[in-house]
Amino acid sequence: MSGSKSSAPDASDAALPEALSFTVHSLPAPDVRAQRRRVVTGRWRMLLLLLACAAPVIASYFTYYVVRPDGRTNYSTLILPSRTLPADLGLRTLDGQSVAPASLRGQWLMVVIGDATCDAACEERVYLQRQLRDMLGRERDRIDRVWLVTGSGTPSDKLIQAASAKSPLTVLRVDRAALAAWLVPGEGQVLEDHVYLVDPMGEWMLRAPVKPEPSRLKRDLDKLLRASSSWDRAGR
Repeated sequence: MSGSKSSAPDASDAALPEALSFTVHSLPAPDVRAQRRRVVTGRWRMLLLLLACAAPVIASYFTYYVVRPDGRTNYSTLILPSRTLPADLGLRTLDGQSVAPASLRGQWLMVVIGDATCDAACEERVYLQRQLRDMLGRERDRIDRVWLVTGSGTPSDKLIQAASAKSPLTVLRVDRAALAAWLVPGEGQVLEDHVYLVDPMGEWMLRAPVKPEPSRLKRDLDKLLRASSSWDRAGR
């Protein structure tokens, strides 16, 4: 029909795709305060756990060396704060094999130090170790005897056999300079002059006087072993 236009859509319009539309939804905001609370709570729990583990040790030392309910004083020098067994002592067996210091943990250690030649004073300390351990009776299995050998020589087999005849003796070479960064002698003394006591956690915490009286030193050992009986047992 002349003068009229078709109502059908143009073919080019039909080819156009429909416009796409997107809906954006807001995401929930993170609860920063709740996260902080969780972190703080976790830290407090860890701290409480550590305190619970350390409490028996702290309480035993505090009771016997600070409170002193019976009015007695210790014969030996208590090391406060205690000093942790270092990992770089350079410990070796007499035949040169490396020994990890951590392997000594788990037992009380009664330590003496001496040059490989081991003069008369050195022999006296080594035998004193044995005497003290035997005097402890049924508690003796909670203490290991350790001789840390300085110098490049080798102790005589005869001395080692005699020193370990009645109770085991661990003999290890040590780097003296590294040892001096851990153990400290009394004023005017040298490292070799003392017997040192290290607790099962590897903490040096007692130094005996030079040429100690065995009976008086034993009383110090008795107090420590009694105080630690709730958390320490013989063997590693």
